[in-house]
Amino acid sequence: MSNVQRLIRVHVLIDTLGVGGAEVLLADLAAVAPQVGVELSVGYLKDAGASGAAGRLRAAGIEPRCAAIPPRLGPEAFRRVRRQLAQVAPQLVHTQLGYADLLGGPAARSLGLPTVATIHSHTAPPTLRDRLKEHMMVAARRRSATRVIAVSESTRAAYLAAGGAPDRVVVVHNGILGRAQPGAGVRIRAELGLGPEDLVAAMVSSLRPGKGHDVALHMMRSSLLRFPSLRLLVVGDGPQRVRLEEAARALGDRVVVAGYRADILAVLDAVDVLIQPSRAEALPTAILEAMAASVAVVATDVGGTGELVEPGVTGTLIAAPPSGAALAAGLAPVLGDDTLRRRMGRAGRERFEREFTAAGWARRLRAVYDTVLDAA
Repeated sequence: MSNVQRLIRVHVLIDTLGVGGAEVLLADLAAVAPQVGVELSVGYLKDAGASGAAGRLRAAGIEPRCAAIPPRLGPEAFRRVRRQLAQVAPQLVHTQLGYADLLGGPAARSLGLPTVATIHSHTAPPTLRDRLKEHMMVAARRRSATRVIAVSESTRAAYLAAGGAPDRVVVVHNGILGRAQPGAGVRIRAELGLGPEDLVAAMVSSLRPGKGHDVALHMMRSSLLRFPSLRLLVVGDGPQRVRLEEAARALGDRVVVAGYRADILAVLDAVDVLIQPSRAEALPTAILEAMAASVAVVATDVGGTGELVEPGVTGTLIAAPPSGAALAAGLAPVLGDDTLRRRMGRAGRERFEREFTAAGWARRLRAVYDTVLDAA
């Protein structure tokens, strides 16, 4: 029986089922895992409130398990994670995000279970406390993870610079289902108060520092004179929502804060261009979604963004650190040329189908799992 035909049980352990890209991706992986012979289960360390991620997993047939670790890390947190892994009894544990690596890797090792860890971010730790946590997470991966998956080449480089073991790190780009919904945009525009003639630039991300929502607002102030029909649609939720809504008030109805949406591909059908003026990224899921929806992208050239956006082909890259003026300058040619936007959108969809589908991602992960299990 070939490796692809052999059924393997994989338990994914993640920090929370919050509003980030890693959490959103899990449901897409769950939908295609059976195609590559993977029986997937999902656990998370603590409840982060409603986000839709748990509901999407349930729709894919997976009931996520919460380890309910205490607020402070310590022996009890380790015991609860170890108890969950022992109850599920997978053949392999796949940890995602830092605290899952820190607790799940050693817990799996204590049970004799091989582990894979995925790094979704490489933002430089801003404080001494954060640097100490990062050091502990790197040490846990070095000790416990047979393979560490970096979601982009830039993430791999940053991880190695932080002390990761080079012989264990592989790059596996994420993928998504990407079920485009042509025609849905008319309904979405009406629902969100966007006119049929409006030029809509959208941001799709969690509302947290570093994503560049302030840059987008500055761009709007400088772009409205040239593009009076321009609207900024902000999709997502997070700790910066109240601050963003207050800052956007001066722009009136030019900015629409839509909150969390589970129907991102439908929303993107209502959009002319996706903007991603982030200060740091690993491999932005929103750009994958825009490519799947045939939407042109204007983004900061940070992290793995340049591994997704082909300048002049699928979108435009602006230099880091991003500014409102630079974003406006990069966006203007795309907003002003409908033919260019459509051409970039088509090229993005073609590249998505070649390289970033969920099925392709699952096959790449399965290859890593097989390598780990064969070695074990």
